[in-house]
Amino acid sequence: MAHPVNDHALDVIFRDARSQNGFTDKSVPEVLVRAVYDLAKMGPTSANCSPARFVWVTTEEGKQRLAPHMSEGNRDKTLTAPWTCIIAYDLNFQEKIPALFPHAPGAKDWFNANRDETAFRNGSLQGAYLMVAARALGLDCGPMSGFDAAGVNKEFFESQDGEMNYWRANFICNIGHGDKSKLFDRSPRLDFDEACRIL
Repeated sequence: MAHPVNDHALDVIFRDARSQNGFTDKSVPEVLVRAVYDLAKMGPTSANCSPARFVWVTTEEGKQRLAPHMSEGNRDKTLTAPWTCIIAYDLNFQEKIPALFPHAPGAKDWFNANRDETAFRNGSLQGAYLMVAARALGLDCGPMSGFDAAGVNKEFFESQDGEMNYWRANFICNIGHGDKSKLFDRSPRLDFDEACRIL
């Protein structure tokens, strides 16, 4: 029987967690980034289709390729973050379904009519799982939608051979240890009665 996580975990993942505008110079080892993915990949998707793809940018060369496609307000924070993840989705995700959903190999054909919608929706879910996983493992996140998606696609995906040609950028997230001095006051959230209906 499942039990709720404790209040500390809820604070770390949701209540005290903030979208970071800057990061300290504390390093984040690759083994921790891999652990974030290994946790996030366990989140549910339709028929386990798992269309999200993650490009982890940490080298100076990679950052310089990405920086011109970031909006002015997001460029410096991206250049100084230990890791920046391009959260993308694979329009060719169906090809992996026979391995991911082996009890129904024909499931790859379920999404012929709504391939793009399925890839975007489930890839967005997986991007959220990634941020929750990062927070759960002691990291901070700075998700961003201020970037030139067409430019990122051309620079990182369309110029590549093979399967990456089918990848499309969804959003971008800086990951590391947040610099609390660069936080703004937390913005309000909608109350239950403003955002929810019980039928």
